[in-house]
Amino acid sequence: QVQLVESGGGLVQAGGSLRLSCAASGRTFSNYAMGWFRQAPGSEREFVATITNDGGITYYADFVKGRFTISRDNGKKTVYLQMNSLKPEDTAVYYCGRFAGGSLFAQYSYDYWGQGTQVTVSS
Repeated sequence: QVQLVESGGGLVQAGGSLRLSCAASGRTFSNYAMGWFRQAPGSEREFVATITNDGGITYYADFVKGRFTISRDNGKKTVYLQMNSLKPEDTAVYYCGRFAGGSLFAQYSYDYWGQGTQVTVSS
């Protein structure tokens, strides 16, 4: 069974930075692309970033391009999301997911999810 555990969220002022981590259990982490999504209150869960299994290709939502960076360490079975120049509209619960197939940008393509970590950006 796969478990994903996010950490690193918190309260930060606008313009600040946070680094989220997502630690995975299981022996096949390096076989799967991984993604970050977020969900603000009253909103649908939305795509943020994704990274292929070897870390060679990354994709970002337009609203985070140039500010967020996704990376992974397969030896540590961990995927990261470095978030810089944070804005109040980045406030959300951030989830990592394991890609199972289909569209990299759709949440239904991910079969395992973490419990989420809250990111709050104050103005």
